[in-house]
Amino acid sequence: MSLVALSPMISRPKAAVLAWLMLASALTEGLGLVLLVPLLTVLSRDQPGRLDRWLGALGIPVTLEALLGLFVVLVALRSAINQARLVMAERFQLGLIDQLRNRAWHALLHCDWRVLQSLRRSDSASLLLGEVERVGYGVQQAISAIGIVLTLAAILLAALTISPLVTISAGLSGVVVLAAYAGLRRRANVLGENLGRAFSDSYAAFSEGLSAMRVIKSLAGEDRAEAETQATVAAMRQAQIGYVRDRAMGQAALQLGGAAALALLVWLAVQHWGMGASAILPMVALFARALPLLGNLQESWLQWRHSRPALDATLALITRAEAAREPDSIDPSAPLFSHELRLRDVTVQFEEAEQPALNTISLTIPAGSIVAISGASGAGKSTLADLLGGLISPDSGIMTVDGQIIDPARRRAWRRRVGYVQQDPVMLAASVRENLIWGQDYSDSAIESALAAASAEFALALPQGLGTRLGDGGRMLSGGERQRLMLARALLRRPALLILDEATSALDAENEALIAAALQGLKGQMAILLIAHRGALGDLADLTYRLERGQLKR
Repeated sequence: MSLVALSPMISRPKAAVLAWLMLASALTEGLGLVLLVPLLTVLSRDQPGRLDRWLGALGIPVTLEALLGLFVVLVALRSAINQARLVMAERFQLGLIDQLRNRAWHALLHCDWRVLQSLRRSDSASLLLGEVERVGYGVQQAISAIGIVLTLAAILLAALTISPLVTISAGLSGVVVLAAYAGLRRRANVLGENLGRAFSDSYAAFSEGLSAMRVIKSLAGEDRAEAETQATVAAMRQAQIGYVRDRAMGQAALQLGGAAALALLVWLAVQHWGMGASAILPMVALFARALPLLGNLQESWLQWRHSRPALDATLALITRAEAAREPDSIDPSAPLFSHELRLRDVTVQFEEAEQPALNTISLTIPAGSIVAISGASGAGKSTLADLLGGLISPDSGIMTVDGQIIDPARRRAWRRRVGYVQQDPVMLAASVRENLIWGQDYSDSAIESALAAASAEFALALPQGLGTRLGDGGRMLSGGERQRLMLARALLRRPALLILDEATSALDAENEALIAAALQGLKGQMAILLIAHRGALGDLADLTYRLERGQLKR
């Protein structure tokens, strides 16, 4: 993959304006350097040359005052063009990276649940937050390289107008010098891949450590966690230092080779080609300007190659997620679930698993009933919840609601009819209201009704009521309070099916009793699926099943 793969996300108008600004900047610099020849001719009182005659043909007097005035005008014009170019380059780069990140996030949001489960969350987060920014730096370097090439082309044209022989010789020397460092450019790509892996490992170590902080401290594992993160950071730093070392070596070698080539050309021009000072000095100025530009060009190219693995990883994730995109709903409406939900000989087989997660199971859930599913860890309970909730489709068999098949094209519509409460509450560092509505439009009266139905009226008594901010992950609430808020959030949707996936497994008896009381009040209003029930919740069930190795038993 290369920068060409980004072309669908490139703003054509911005790219066109940026290209014209870079071309104008290069031309004004070349013209400014060419003016050195007539200036030196006037100062040394040499015979007028070819450039003097060209200026006269354009109506520009070859006088010191006129040439100096023209030089100042060119510098001012180039300064204004460069300012506009820098701003446009920044807008172009940021717009492109925003497009890339938005496309990756969109692809993940609309990706099939099975594929999402196979992706390591920390890798995706690292890519969206860090690798995409590294791509942005690489794009910036690619833009810089294009500008340098245009400037070198303008310098080449200026040099050709002064001395074609010296210019061609210098151009061949530059090609030889750059070709000598092809291996260094290949190493930059390898170092970029190493750095990408090291960055992902470092991000994963810190992300997982923050998530497991309670476990780390309870197991007295602080020293081990610190050592692991230090090792991943050390690997990342080693990759960064290796790249900087290679870059510095390349810069030094390029400068030495360029200086030697320039010295040789000046010697040849004076001793063998008979060039005068008014021609040699502008050529030296041109090549002195071109030499650091060659170094910058190599630097930009190395930086781009160093960043390219990040682009490849981002595009690979986008390609994989888009290839697994969920079908759009063919019908925005979903069955009312007024009669029954039924599974008929359903099998779910994950690619990496030897045995099916669900093996030819059949199940009927009457509307308004409460069904409890129990089973050991790994028995397939969460897979069953994902299936009934519309996150996945069976590999064989069918799922119907009121006789209508819930196929992949109807899953999203069916999910709007399902409320889901999982074992670990997912809460924003936001207010109670924001955590309940999640961007939807619900009135305060609807929120209060949902809180009452979930035995979560405590939220109304918080210091700022619904506006109370709950902190990161809702840390100011107890586990039972967070879970009851999650139940209220699910009830706000007025679901036809409410799924509690081990939602009370970590709660004490008091909080479990409060949730049981809430569910008792909901009985008959919606179907309720209880996963891994125990104690008070099990007594509510109209139907009870047990999952064993993917098979359903009464």
